[in-house]
Amino acid sequence: MIDRSVPGGVLPAAPEPHAPEPQAAQTNPVAGPAALPVQPGTGRLLVLATVFVCAACGLVYELELLALASYLIGDSVTQASVVLSVMVFAMGIGSLLAKRMRAAPAAGFGAVEAVLALVGGLSATALYASFAWLGESRPVLVAFSLAIGILIGAEIPLLMTLIQRVRRQDAGGAVADLFAADYVGALVGGLAFPFLLLPLLGQLTGAMLTGMVNAAAGGALVLWLFRRDLTRRARWLLLVGNVTVLALLATAGILSDDFERIARTAVYGGQVRVAVQTGVQELVLTGPAGGSPRSLDLYLDGRLRVSGYDEYRYHEALVHPAMYGRHARVLVLGGGDGLAAREVLRHPDVESVTVVELDPGVVRLARTDPMLSGLNGEVYADPRIGVVISDAFRWLRDPVVAGRFDVIISDLPDPGITASTKLYSQEFYGLAARALRPGGRIAVHAGPLSTRPRTYWTVEATLRAAGLRTAPYSASGRLSGFAAGPDRTPGPAGGPGAFPQDWGFVLAGAGRRAPELTVGSDTGLRFLSTTSLRTAARAAERLRIRGLPPSTLSHPRYAGVS
Repeated sequence: MIDRSVPGGVLPAAPEPHAPEPQAAQTNPVAGPAALPVQPGTGRLLVLATVFVCAACGLVYELELLALASYLIGDSVTQASVVLSVMVFAMGIGSLLAKRMRAAPAAGFGAVEAVLALVGGLSATALYASFAWLGESRPVLVAFSLAIGILIGAEIPLLMTLIQRVRRQDAGGAVADLFAADYVGALVGGLAFPFLLLPLLGQLTGAMLTGMVNAAAGGALVLWLFRRDLTRRARWLLLVGNVTVLALLATAGILSDDFERIARTAVYGGQVRVAVQTGVQELVLTGPAGGSPRSLDLYLDGRLRVSGYDEYRYHEALVHPAMYGRHARVLVLGGGDGLAAREVLRHPDVESVTVVELDPGVVRLARTDPMLSGLNGEVYADPRIGVVISDAFRWLRDPVVAGRFDVIISDLPDPGITASTKLYSQEFYGLAARALRPGGRIAVHAGPLSTRPRTYWTVEATLRAAGLRTAPYSASGRLSGFAAGPDRTPGPAGGPGAFPQDWGFVLAGAGRRAPELTVGSDTGLRFLSTTSLRTAARAAERLRIRGLPPSTLSHPRYAGVS
């Protein structure tokens, strides 16, 4: 141990005549240890607990923006890239701005947490409101990602200063403690969002509750543990600010159901009959409770999946070309609404239909809703129908299904929607081909040919890469105008975001030649005929884009492709 006391008999040196007096360490409020109401060890644990809570809240804000942006705008890969890159960049800005608050770290941290709680707690509401009333959420998404990132970035530098105020320690040890608490908190927040907040409270209320927890944790740390570091005016301002934030978030939470109903009306119109969030997606059914099923619209995660006005055109074109030939055993992938199965059962010699649907809520709605069950002809009452609740990719991997089906109908969401990309991959079509009997056929919905031709021809190239022979065609006369693809912001007519005017399909088989495009004459079709089908096939062939690579699990080709 080094003895720094003055040796006996030796007088200390006189100060230089013009040397500055060492007053700064006494006048700087953050130079010495803080006067805490608890022991330093307890105070340090409270600071680290606050780091844990703030990290959890920060990650919930981030995940909530990612999830809601993917739902409202589509293309989750792009939205994740935007949110993450903007937020990380903004965190760097926030860290630099925090340097200006080091002289008053307690007041600065309290202010940052109050603002972060308000901005993060209301971010989902603002994003949904901009989509509902303005039809565009991207600028709001970027703005909130930037604001939340700046505020999160300012937390750690201020907390670093505060923990040193509790008890001085080497910088490396303090940083290790802070980041350990931060990372563990992020883990808890990341798990709480999908397994607790989202299923129990939903996106809007979950974000508001997170904001209230954030404000309470930050306010309690500053107003109690570091209250002697605050001036009287700062204490009152922080107290009033935190109480105001908590009151605003609590009020918003109470009114969130009313807000969602009003916003939903702005998006879907005034006849929303069913709106339910399942474990997979949001289901919205619009139209009158009685009358003609033609007035019914079914939306899945905000995308129009079924319109009673023109669904028969889509389902006739999807199903009946594949049914020409042996069709005793039919597999429908997706199609939980029962409409594809309805068309399959127009053929009386069908022995069994297996519907593989991911969301049991869709099947339940198709069975119980009077309008939707009327539209599908109460198909689920037919004993030949069997329902399997499973992911189609996982189900097809089971060797038991190999060689079981004469026809496969792939009635799945558009390929550009990121969650469904694997269901349009070469590996998926290889599994589907394995499930076919010799001479079997598969019909695939490949997205609109007119507005997204590269996506359509990529699907066709992927089927060929899986060893199948293809016959591409389309069905025109699409009457509904709501965009069903991955990006629901309409653009100029015929442009990248234009409303589609057709549906694109590909019929494929495992034989030596492509399947023949023909429909039976005894099924009472309202729209499709062999002549119109072959005319559409010739028109599609004139638009072929050659040389496109197939989409695989390791290299998906649909994101950002039109």
